Amino acid sequence: MSREIILYIATSVDGFIAKENDDLQWLEEAEVEGDAGYSDMYQAIDTIIMGKRTFDYVIEHTETFPYPDKKCYVFSSTLRGKNEHVEFVNEDVVAFSKKLREQEGSKIWMVGGADILDAFMKEQLIDELIITITPHLLGTGIPLFKNKNPYQDLKLVNTQCYGQMVQMHYMVMKEA
Repeated sequence: MSREIILYIATSVDGFIAKENDDLQWLEEAEVEGDAGYSDMYQAIDTIIMGKRTFDYVIEHTETFPYPDKKCYVFSSTLRGKNEHVEFVNEDVVAFSKKLREQEGSKIWMVGGADILDAFMKEQLIDELIITITPHLLGTGIPLFKNKNPYQDLKLVNTQCYGQMVQMHYMVMKEA
């Protein structure tokens, strides 16, 4: 049995996950009711994957590390080893993640960023997509999905409104 990889992410109506300079202020100022399903998703995982730019943003914008009770891998070409919260990985993200999927454990959350998501989409490694649409049109920025991803069928599991935000929860339909 292979562990599932979840994409839980917010995007603007026009499909951007950040402004070009990695600015997420627009997202942080958005009005939301509750936690937009975050706590339910977070309880279902035991492992987190993210890129170095995402890690840097998290460290810069939080007072305490937000995932202290999860195994956290950060993909970096410059940092090595581990600290009290994360292990830095200098391997190919796809190869490492395929091995990680075969280990014992719960679901894996692919936090970001865009390059890791693109590699996962091209290799069809995402099993579940929880995408929250925010009430913004950014016009430009870092797109949620890059070009030339393979065709995949999705099954809508749930939709939910959280104030001005709408969340869509999909499972990826795997071929038998």
